[in-house]
Amino acid sequence: MMSYGNVYVARVALGGNPAQVVKAFKEAEAYNGPSIIIAYAHCINHGINMTKGLEEQKKAVECGHWILCRYNPELATQGKNPLQLDSKAPTLPLADYVYNENRYRRLKQSKPDVAAKLLEEGQKFVNERAKLYQALAGLDLSK
Repeated sequence: MMSYGNVYVARVALGGNPAQVVKAFKEAEAYNGPSIIIAYAHCINHGINMTKGLEEQKKAVECGHWILCRYNPELATQGKNPLQLDSKAPTLPLADYVYNENRYRRLKQSKPDVAAKLLEEGQKFVNERAKLYQALAGLDLSK
């Protein structure tokens, strides 16, 4: 949706950053055009203790699996970068998040070699994606 250039887009996770969620909703509501907010939602099928869902969301953000950001086209009209990155660089190993969920635990139990290979690729992917988002959010578009 960001590639359209005229849509307000936010990726949020209440457990990752509650203040960012509120800010995104306020900006989306104020934006004079289409808006979409994509929220991370934990689910009972993940196999987690649902009372700890917000903690799992925080882990998803801290490991880079779920990047928090806001894309506000109005900033571009002010010569600013419309992409605002609200996540920090990953600080938690991906394994500390994924193996809390059934879908990843089951693979590790049934095919540990495949799970190890996919985890290695996944860790590389989240690290590279975090660097890409940091680079895109750091672009100076005022020139």
